[in-house]
Amino acid sequence: MIGGSAAGLAAALQISRQRRGVIVVDDGTPRNAPAAHMHGFLGHEGIAPGELRVAGREEVRRHGGEVLSGRVVGVHRRDDGRFRLDLTGGHALVARRVLAATGLSDELPAIDGVAEGWGRGVIHCPFCHGFEVRDQRLVQIVTHPWGLHPAPLFRHLTDRLTVVLHDPAGLDEGAVEALAASGVTVERGEVRRVRTGPDGAVSAVELGDDRVLEADAVVVGPRFRARAGVLSGVGLAATPHPTGAGDVLTVDPRGETAVPGVYAAGNITDPSLQVLPSAAQGSQVGAMISFSLAEEDLRAAVRHSGEEADWDQRYGGRDRVWSANPNGTLVHEVTALPPGRALDVGTGEGADALWLAEHGWKVTATDISGNALERVRAEAGRRGLDVTLVRGDANDPAPFGTETFDLVSLQYGSFKRTPDQRGLRNLLAAVASGGTLLVVHHDLTPLREPADVATQTRMYDPEAFVGVDEVAAALTADPGTWQVEIHETRPRPPGAASTHHVSDVVLRATRRAVV
Repeated sequence: MIGGSAAGLAAALQISRQRRGVIVVDDGTPRNAPAAHMHGFLGHEGIAPGELRVAGREEVRRHGGEVLSGRVVGVHRRDDGRFRLDLTGGHALVARRVLAATGLSDELPAIDGVAEGWGRGVIHCPFCHGFEVRDQRLVQIVTHPWGLHPAPLFRHLTDRLTVVLHDPAGLDEGAVEALAASGVTVERGEVRRVRTGPDGAVSAVELGDDRVLEADAVVVGPRFRARAGVLSGVGLAATPHPTGAGDVLTVDPRGETAVPGVYAAGNITDPSLQVLPSAAQGSQVGAMISFSLAEEDLRAAVRHSGEEADWDQRYGGRDRVWSANPNGTLVHEVTALPPGRALDVGTGEGADALWLAEHGWKVTATDISGNALERVRAEAGRRGLDVTLVRGDANDPAPFGTETFDLVSLQYGSFKRTPDQRGLRNLLAAVASGGTLLVVHHDLTPLREPADVATQTRMYDPEAFVGVDEVAAALTADPGTWQVEIHETRPRPPGAASTHHVSDVVLRATRRAVV
């Protein structure tokens, strides 16, 4: 999903609920950013636009979707039919489908004071802002033929409407005459500037002939441009809107563009959509994308998992991904424990599992990637070690079987969040009575700081995955079952392949023995 406002997040929620891998890339520039409140959204009337985006992101993440702070700078089709999305910072994503929900840019007239008041005292939509300016002094500045369109609505909201024909070229004179005949004051002449008072609120409109029209709010109909440039690499471009006031990206009734596999939703396809219909369209297009993926998989007689494909690709090369060293924190915390049955969740290339096996543990190692497990199998065979390998994800039904373990280790591993916390429950249930749970992860505090999306894309969304703190919260909520022994941040031990993470969060807990 390119764009994480109402349309993009609604589509992402639909698709993630179909158990598809979904990534939203958002640069934080929604069309309604200047507005303090949004209106006409049933159940959310008057809330700040940012509040809806925060709630939408949480819902997407809760169903396994990821939201990355960054910017897509280009989209290209690969030889295998998939799409490569180039991101700021030199990163890239590969996707089977692409949804553009990038919205549009409002092109404001070059009148002093308009841009400064945009979204506050300078408005354009009677449905978005009209009720809030009812019965006030309104001056509507018409700068192109379509700009006259909302005048009858504003006339109904207040009896103190003045329409200024700043640029009368192409106007429907019959519509102008009808407004004047209905009692609306119509002025012909250029606007010099919009005045504001000491508090920043609109106070008046100054005309080119030095006349001043007192005003409490100003209406301006901007021109608009679809943010479709990012799709030029697949041959897509915006087309003129029938009003002549701008352009849009054309889609069919399913939301698909002229390029198969590329979809669009929201203001990029229709400038008149408010937040509610934008979200509704995004939800509908998300459903259409889900159908297209399911039908494609049906023809191929496969059930794709985006997570499996991603990790298999990472482990599909010839070189090692990680160092061959066991994680230092695992060695430090486990050395004093008597060997027993151990479960290594998210084993990767198996350095931890192999170390445990060498030190007398009976090890079961799990990973979502078959390629990773083949590497563990080969190395275990070379060393003559017995390690049970299970391909699966913590969110699978009974991913670890019915056996419980004296040690359950999750070292820098991750699994997606779900509303029912299935993965977390599976992880905790795998610990035997009297057994130890050891969870170690990077200190992700730096990833929660704002990113400069113009130069960098954050390629990991920590809020989409079950983290150490969430595990700790589940343990402390059940003190009769769990004793938390360590929950702290400490320097990362040496020996890892990556060096940019300098601190770890370590959680160790014991399941109280059943007497």
